[in-house]
Amino acid sequence: MAKKLIPLGDRVIVKQQESEEKTKSGIVLPDTVKEKPQQGTVVAVGSGRVLENGQKAPMDVKIGDMIIYSKFGGDSVKIDDIDYVILTEKEILAIVK
Repeated sequence: MAKKLIPLGDRVIVKQQESEEKTKSGIVLPDTVKEKPQQGTVVAVGSGRVLENGQKAPMDVKIGDMIIYSKFGGDSVKIDDIDYVILTEKEILAIVK
């Protein structure tokens, strides 16, 4: 049975982009030297951050957006053999168009 992740507040769930297996010259990289990917696709979006006046601020990203996020931001989780990152909206650096 597939599990569903539902982010809370201003959190976003991102499916990580696969890290490179080889260098451009064809050298195969072992897992220990692969860089942690900083890019992925948004798969779920929370309801937004609560402002001081009690209203919710709308999220800047939506499901399906390709984003770049902070290198050491978020928390990594693995659900059904798929790697996800749970980020706050402020850890997202850019949307790739």
